[in-house]
Amino acid sequence: MGQTLTEKILDDHLVEGELTPGEEIGIEIDQVLTQDTTGTLVWLQFEALGLEEVQTELAAQYCDHQTYQFDFKNTDDHRFLRSAAGTFGAHFSRPGNGICHNVHKENFAAPGKTMLGSDSHTPTPGGLGELAIGSGGLDVAVAMGGGAYYIDMPEVVNVRLEGELPEWATAKDVILELLRRLSVKGGVGKVLEYTGPGAESLTVPERTTITNMGTELGATTSIFPTDEQTEDYLSRLGREDEYVELQPDDDAEYADEIVVDLSDLEPLIAQPSMPDNVVPVEEVEGVDVEQVMIGSCTNGAYEDILPAAKMLEDRNVDKKTEMIVAPGSKQASEMLAREGWTAEMMAAGVNFSEATCGACIGIGHVPASDSVSLRTFNRNFEGRSGIEDDSVYLCSPEVATAAALKGEIVDPRNLADELGDLDAPGIELPDEYIGNSESDLIAPDEAVDDELIKGPNIGDVPLKDPLGSDIEGETLLKMEDNITTDHIIPATADILKFRSNIDKLSDFTLSRVDDTFAQRAKDNDGGVLVAGENYGQGSSREHAALCPMYLGIDAVLAQSFARIHKANLFNFGIVPLEIDADTYEQIEQGDDVEIVTDVADAIQSGETEFTIRVNDDWEASATLDASERERRFLASGGKLTHTKQQYEDDSGAAPADD
Repeated sequence: MGQTLTEKILDDHLVEGELTPGEEIGIEIDQVLTQDTTGTLVWLQFEALGLEEVQTELAAQYCDHQTYQFDFKNTDDHRFLRSAAGTFGAHFSRPGNGICHNVHKENFAAPGKTMLGSDSHTPTPGGLGELAIGSGGLDVAVAMGGGAYYIDMPEVVNVRLEGELPEWATAKDVILELLRRLSVKGGVGKVLEYTGPGAESLTVPERTTITNMGTELGATTSIFPTDEQTEDYLSRLGREDEYVELQPDDDAEYADEIVVDLSDLEPLIAQPSMPDNVVPVEEVEGVDVEQVMIGSCTNGAYEDILPAAKMLEDRNVDKKTEMIVAPGSKQASEMLAREGWTAEMMAAGVNFSEATCGACIGIGHVPASDSVSLRTFNRNFEGRSGIEDDSVYLCSPEVATAAALKGEIVDPRNLADELGDLDAPGIELPDEYIGNSESDLIAPDEAVDDELIKGPNIGDVPLKDPLGSDIEGETLLKMEDNITTDHIIPATADILKFRSNIDKLSDFTLSRVDDTFAQRAKDNDGGVLVAGENYGQGSSREHAALCPMYLGIDAVLAQSFARIHKANLFNFGIVPLEIDADTYEQIEQGDDVEIVTDVADAIQSGETEFTIRVNDDWEASATLDASERERRFLASGGKLTHTKQQYEDDSGAAPADD
């Protein structure tokens, strides 16, 4: 039996386990990336482990979220990150240089490599044949120190693409179609591997749009084989020597197959407030639009903005609509400017933003009250844009630009018929990428700092005590399905500046669900949380586990967990227990919950079934799905404590992470 492309790359990097779906494997990591809202904790944990130098082939620290630096705390974080990169041996991308995934794609992503990143959209370089996985920051810190990354071997699903995209349909519509079919939970425990003649017809920028948003399906990662398109793209970047041909075997066996005929696709749009709430654009035509944004790591590349510029040529944005372009990288900005397209868009009424993630998480360009915002971003979770009662739609740059011209949602095909002289712009790659974003990249051998610089807002990483025999407490909060990490720890500007200060940041824990939660947790000396399905979906931010731990939360009882967040719960010593629908329905907020089973003994002995008692009145079963390694983390009080002890016991060897 032949291997899938995913299995080939994993096999080449395998250090422990077997490539059997559901079994835990350990893999060697070639590259790591982190960004400014997760990176401070990564480097503080790297320091806490007693590590002195990055051991991976490449590490890159980007500053892409807090680029406006509203507060000295943001600027202090960037200075600390620059000093950490210089001290430990990582590339440093300065604020304003661009979004980590875009800049990494331009400079470092390479076929056949493995990458771990403390950002959920790390799978973006899968469009280049790199196996890239998003994770919590502690996993990144351990990998940078030379430790393996452990994960349950996912199922590999073949997404076979047939045909070619028709006019006005785009790569964004491919991933929106998959979200419409599979939902935000449809990719959990899976790698989506794209094959077929339709895949071969897509350029690398189109492929990276798809792999980027595979995260919204809950997928572990997404990947395309390499071919002439990959080689051509790397050549235009001046990195043709990094090309490697990578294909699945002809007789590779997949866990499942999904067929998408590209020629059947039409312009699609995700309605508020979930990326899988997808319908054809024609179904929502006529909705007034006050704001249009083109950008983000999904659709902020030169190739994404150029079609919008062509559509705007010699035209004007509707008077009641504001249009903003936020390029994904400085390279994209520079190329558009050199070619005259920036001036063309400005003349049409477009406002240009710095190359940043900001607006995606509510830092800048927050929509007005009771208004509609069309964005080419990857997420439209309720309140993520910076205002609680928002109405954000997700779409392609072409659909967004059509709305800007019309002042309302309109299928660009219908707008083209109405105007008579509006041609479908299509995808166009430049002969060469001439932007100089690397001028804002500081290589390790060019380091500005050789020691850590910590401002007054940068605190220590809190540790949890080893697990005890008893877990008992009040159900401090009962939550619904699809609670996101944005719900658990919001990322708006007023809160994000405390990412380096866990004591202060914890005050905002679950404030978007119940603004009394943090104080109640302190008053009760902790407790437990109860949630529905897919708890913790969204970003990789480990603060969503760290802050509840800091407030004394010992366990989360949920119907199911999102992959990265579940790993983060293990990493910070919180027990993730799965309950059935009946148990979820019966438990009420305020109920006392006791795990009757001797927790420490059961976890260390490998038990999977736990008995919970509610209000000394009724009992139910809960399940712990954890590997031996994850059980050791729980018993120790978290991965940081466990790995540090392993490191010290090994007298300075790389962290074993076992």
